[in-house]
Amino acid sequence: MSFQCPVCNGYAPLNASCPECGSEMIDQGIWQNYFDDYSPYLDIDGMKQVNGFPDLREHQCIHYATCATCQHEQLIAVQEINV
Repeated sequence: MSFQCPVCNGYAPLNASCPECGSEMIDQGIWQNYFDDYSPYLDIDGMKQVNGFPDLREHQCIHYATCATCQHEQLIAVQEINV
């Protein structure tokens, strides 16, 4: 089985509302890309083993999102799809 994030692969938008003001959250990419300068070049599943979330086991992709209206930041778990 192979799982892919529908947001990362352009199948679907993030579709999340800000819990503070209700505006649309803006996807800033996967959270693990913000760990350090080399994170975007490392294996995604390998990074999932050390990021502190059950995302590898649950087939989720953790996205960092921001609100342009109130500057709220949050992590959003996106369910991956089996392709």
